[in-house]
Amino acid sequence: MRQRQKRGFGVQMIEWTGRPAYQQVADDLRRRIAADEFTESGKLPSLAELQEGYKVTITVAREAIRTLKSEGLAVSHQGKGAFLTPDSPGLARGAGPNAAVDALRQEVEVLRREVGELRERIATLEAS
Repeated sequence: MRQRQKRGFGVQMIEWTGRPAYQQVADDLRRRIAADEFTESGKLPSLAELQEGYKVTITVAREAIRTLKSEGLAVSHQGKGAFLTPDSPGLARGAGPNAAVDALRQEVEVLRREVGELRERIATLEAS
């Protein structure tokens, strides 16, 4: 099990994770957006900067940006680059693994309440 250090942005891409490289790059960009790294300029790194910084192909860089765009974190303008949306930092903070776990916990709690209510209804119907 070998880790390969990606120079440039300091991200470690772990080869054996099974996660595609574009997802790993998108995850790191999402983390950086949440940390307000790009809010001053509002501009994400160019495809060339992503290639150099993460040591990935242009296809991987494009797909990472496409992923962020599909999540509403970025918009792109041909010839100008990719830019943050006004809600990007908040969305990025809510897009991490902890947010997903919190959302699942909330959903489980709702389901528990609903199951409890159903049990009460069934008990009432059976008692009638």
